[in-house]
Amino acid sequence: GTRGIMETSEVEKDTQEQNKEEEEFKHFIDLHGPALKSSRIPPIYWKSLHYKLANEIFDAGHVFGIMQVEQVEDEQEAEDGESDEEAQEEERKKPNPGVELVSKVLVTSENGLQATDPTSVFLIDHAWTYRVESARQQLEQVPGLLQRMASLMHFDFHGEYPDEDVVEQVLEEMWKYNQTYQLSQGTAEEKVPVWYIMDEFGSQVQHSDEPTCSMAPFFYMPEQIAYTILWPLQDLANGDEVTRDYAYGESNPLIRKCRLLPWELADMRAISPFTPEPSDLYYQSIFQENKETLPRPTEAQVYPKDKIFKVYTEMRQVLANLKHPQFVFTDKEEEADILMLYSHIKDYRKLSEERPHVLLNQFPCETMVTVKDCLASVARRVGGTEGAKWLPRTFNLKTELPQFISHYQQNQERGQDNHWICKPWNLARGLDTHITNNLNYVIRQRESTPKVVCKYLEKPVLFERQEVGPVKFDIRYIVLLRSVQPLQLYAYNVFWLRFSNRYLNAVFTSSWHNLIEVYLLRGGNCIFLFLMIPNILQ
Repeated sequence: GTRGIMETSEVEKDTQEQNKEEEEFKHFIDLHGPALKSSRIPPIYWKSLHYKLANEIFDAGHVFGIMQVEQVEDEQEAEDGESDEEAQEEERKKPNPGVELVSKVLVTSENGLQATDPTSVFLIDHAWTYRVESARQQLEQVPGLLQRMASLMHFDFHGEYPDEDVVEQVLEEMWKYNQTYQLSQGTAEEKVPVWYIMDEFGSQVQHSDEPTCSMAPFFYMPEQIAYTILWPLQDLANGDEVTRDYAYGESNPLIRKCRLLPWELADMRAISPFTPEPSDLYYQSIFQENKETLPRPTEAQVYPKDKIFKVYTEMRQVLANLKHPQFVFTDKEEEADILMLYSHIKDYRKLSEERPHVLLNQFPCETMVTVKDCLASVARRVGGTEGAKWLPRTFNLKTELPQFISHYQQNQERGQDNHWICKPWNLARGLDTHITNNLNYVIRQRESTPKVVCKYLEKPVLFERQEVGPVKFDIRYIVLLRSVQPLQLYAYNVFWLRFSNRYLNAVFTSSWHNLIEVYLLRGGNCIFLFLMIPNILQ
């Protein structure tokens, strides 16, 4: 009888444990289901992945091993991809000229690896996670980081103190190792893309157009930690190599070639660098994405000079500063004469039908001039394939990557300056903005937020600032756009000068630059356009 009670108790305990595990797994799926699906991690691995994440199980070492081999360059490949001079230059830049060590990850388990085994999913830790603006500082200040990165990238460095040459090498080479993800929630600053380099195991998985495995970043919410997840795409035997596709998801052969350029050199100079204005279909697709409706024609309203306008606004600056007696605030949007909104107005048709004389601080399709990629495209109407003369040469990294690479390589061949500034389409205040002459750096930016890349003007007019020296400056004007057709513009006769507080030296770094930006502060029934012009060629 006692034995039967004990056996029943054990069964109940096992059942409770099983129920608890099922409940925890359900909670894991509720939290991470969208991420698991977007990462395309097969459902067969989800339960094992949850177990390994919850218990911090890193068991890849039981299945895989790293082997170092000397890279034997295929002569024909070198001839097709680069000139002799370019090959010699690349060879000279290598930390150990003449010998290039390449690490490969192999299956070392005697039983191999089966794709149908639910446990064939592995966690890979991240050796370094950072945002680009802090990379140099971390390499110089975080103990052991520079040494670890140098070793991971096969640089010969054994010093205890930061070596500036090695720091530069790591900053140059890291774009062959970087991966990225972006947080979906938080402030604009918190949503700036995060870059990371996987640990010594993950970083040595080589590229293949026919990969044997897949890898994806995964943010584990309970611990607020990001890992990379690896799983097989096929059965692997002992000795088989683990590979992944560095241009995963890209089917266009030309774009794949461009995206793989950091690892596989290619001469793209034969591609035309000219970028004509896109067709109307391009703008129509943007219009459909924005889900705007166009207004019906309305007649201009004539107001008595003493009319009191009711203003509804979401803007603290307007509430604090609009003090003219002809304007009064209302908290009822439906009774306002003027709407001054932060939120994107979409249904212009409804407004034009129901409230045809309401004044707005936005206009239909304004993204054509307020978003960087659209502005660059529209500017080609006056400047042709090279764009308007008042706008530095600009390429859309999403749609014009081959043309940019061709232009970059042609600049390089002519010995011209090749510093470029990468900017997100729709962010401001310099967020996620990068200045570099490193082609790999620019190419990899395509994997984060959508960006344009503009020629950085290397010869700006400078202001001699006492006790500082020559500094960059900008002149800020306010231009009020009242009507597009007919065109009506009003310029405010007060303008602002702003000066950098840092001496402009000959070294291009991301720490000192002032940016060319167009800021829009909407107000009244006009667009307040702050045009910042820091870079004017001498």
